[in-house]
Amino acid sequence: MKTQFLNNTLDIAADFQQLENEFFVPGAIKHFDKNSGKGKLEWQYNKYQLDWFFNKIDKHLAPQTLKSAPFQDYDTHPQCDFDISFITGRTIRLRMKTSATAYPEKESLMISKQLPVAKNIKKTLMPGAIKYQLPFGSVVFNTKHFSLQFFNRDNQILTATQTAQSLKGMHSKAMPFCFIRRSADYSRSVAASFSLLPGEKIFGCGESFTRLDKRGQKICLMTSDTQSTASSQMYKPVPFFMSSRGYGMFVHSSTPLTFDFGHTHHGTTTLYNGDEELDMFFFFGSPKEILSEYTALTGRSPMPPLWSFGLWMGTFSFTSEKQVCDVAMKMRKKDFPCDVIHIDAGWFEKGINCDFRFNKKKFPHPQNMMKSLLQNGFRVSLWQIPYFTPHNPLYKEIIEKKLYIKNAAGHVPTEDAILDLTNTDTIKWYTDKLSALLKMGASVIKADFGEATPLNGLFASGTTGFYEHNLYPLRYNKLISELTKKETGESIIWARSAWAGSQKYPVHWGGDAEISDAGMVGSLRGGLSLGLSGFSFWSHDIGGFSGSPVEELYARWSFFGLLSSHSRVHGFPPREPWKFSKQFQHQFRKISELRYRLLPYIYSQACISCREGLPLMKTLFLNYPNDPTTWNIEDEYLLGDDLLIAPIMEQDNAGRLLYLPEGKWIDLQSKKIYEGKQWITINAGELPGIIMVRYGALLPCTGKIKSTNELDWDKLQWYAFCNNNETAQGHLFSPGMKNPIHIKSNNQQVVVSTKEKSSFIIKNYSAF
Repeated sequence: MKTQFLNNTLDIAADFQQLENEFFVPGAIKHFDKNSGKGKLEWQYNKYQLDWFFNKIDKHLAPQTLKSAPFQDYDTHPQCDFDISFITGRTIRLRMKTSATAYPEKESLMISKQLPVAKNIKKTLMPGAIKYQLPFGSVVFNTKHFSLQFFNRDNQILTATQTAQSLKGMHSKAMPFCFIRRSADYSRSVAASFSLLPGEKIFGCGESFTRLDKRGQKICLMTSDTQSTASSQMYKPVPFFMSSRGYGMFVHSSTPLTFDFGHTHHGTTTLYNGDEELDMFFFFGSPKEILSEYTALTGRSPMPPLWSFGLWMGTFSFTSEKQVCDVAMKMRKKDFPCDVIHIDAGWFEKGINCDFRFNKKKFPHPQNMMKSLLQNGFRVSLWQIPYFTPHNPLYKEIIEKKLYIKNAAGHVPTEDAILDLTNTDTIKWYTDKLSALLKMGASVIKADFGEATPLNGLFASGTTGFYEHNLYPLRYNKLISELTKKETGESIIWARSAWAGSQKYPVHWGGDAEISDAGMVGSLRGGLSLGLSGFSFWSHDIGGFSGSPVEELYARWSFFGLLSSHSRVHGFPPREPWKFSKQFQHQFRKISELRYRLLPYIYSQACISCREGLPLMKTLFLNYPNDPTTWNIEDEYLLGDDLLIAPIMEQDNAGRLLYLPEGKWIDLQSKKIYEGKQWITINAGELPGIIMVRYGALLPCTGKIKSTNELDWDKLQWYAFCNNNETAQGHLFSPGMKNPIHIKSNNQQVVVSTKEKSSFIIKNYSAF
């Protein structure tokens, strides 16, 4: 028997292999109303039966006719409610119960508003089935025996439920659509199985550091303190995925889940859900359309403040007011642009025990310090944590006021007291502590950790950690984000853990990456995967976290980090660029200056991402879905629509092989033009990485600035990346604008807005 360590991921699929459990597979439809989509399904009772075949013993599900006495008082084959509803022309919802007991529907933290109802759904009766035709696809429902088939608008099959009747083979290894009742405690869980077609690729599931294409993988969706970016565990799991076939799915649950994408059976996706009911959404469309539908359902990111797109400078940790001010002064003096100074776990009275009070000896004037930094263009970010060790000065107060998650005895279930964020008294106490810091002058709170609530913990909500564990990051993100918005007027946090819906509370970073090539490439995969799960913004610790940085890797990682959605230097010291060689300082300064020059472009593209529910850092296939090669690329990305970034992932490489999508591309460093739809090898220039600009792009830029405070939106520099007799196009969005403006060049002399006849001087890309 496998040992289950505290807060390591739980594989829900394992219970579906146990001989002692009861299985119920979909059987006859006892009632169905084609107009309301509501019906009643009989679930057929099954048990595992051993089978012998020459010198092998295995098992298969076999129908059962009777339960044990008194069988007359219990249903052998329970009949339970289900319903199919249509949210939009692209979104279908399927809900299925596993018992006859009716429970009141709870308010959802993941789905933030009342759902719409799609109109003009065409219904066509077929022999033993009904076809629902949506504008962007259709579903055929078998009205005799439960099954669903999904088709695109060209009537090509996308996927179908895998029932016991549909599985073929002498001894099928696939799990049919079913639910189990555990013999240990009578708890129930659902397995929703669907066909997986040849050549199909799967993406999403949150910030997953494994291969971007999840086909062939089994993903355990349970937040965990991963302490790695080369691991299968996740800080930010999300029970949502999309397929290269043109569909996506979201399981609306907070329990641990396991998604098996052809890992156990190559032709089957099985979504193992710890919940006793199934509530899932199906989306039709291209990758962008699916993401847009999913984020319309679960929420989209608001626009973070402009300063958050500047450089965040930190280490583990600055420990005095003098050190903080010295670092800020040197960033200015040595010409390293910067907007945020992050103070990690070194500002408290007692070690790293979070008590929300500055150490009076080391930080004698914290309010004056933050005011002075703000006057010099620096915001302050402060670390904190919702866990309190027995040595923490606040531990006794938290216990006395019963602000913690409890065990069955009402005591602390783990070593630390963990704040119960479903308890109104706890929320009041916690927000008072954080509010004081924001009033003092902090601009952003780092919401670290949040992945370690015990599964057997009891919450004020009336549920256990089995249902609250994955919701804890969402509650945590929401609380600090809304408090910061109330106190400062800006939507910004810096969070490590997340769940579905957390994208409404930016920004999240990638956790504790190890200092290695594997840590760097895993971080990129995680960020791209999170972007394919509804998150517009994401960052990571430049150079890796867990140890002193390695200069050569730090330089390559700086290129990647400073050309990401958000940019933060953080990790074990030293991190200040002047503590490394002159060559490193030169490269770091040049990359930082490039990011700041590109801030008008980055900010404008960020606005578009927010509005459409798309990531700022995009996989190539999001913009080029008809190019089969782009679906295989996981080590380069688009920053907005016009920049292709290809970091160098291996030590001592002067360049790298990369793929260019269709069209023409211009190497920003060499200014050479390359044809797309091909693999090419390019040497990096002065900067340790490759930046390609889409031919025909019009980029708004600024001159050399030290912080976003100096960005003058009335004096932007425009660069057209095309020949002088051709038209370039771009977008502009500045703080205060209601909508982004689409802009195009006219004979390389002026830029004409679609809304106003404003004119700007443009330069050719050769002058960049």
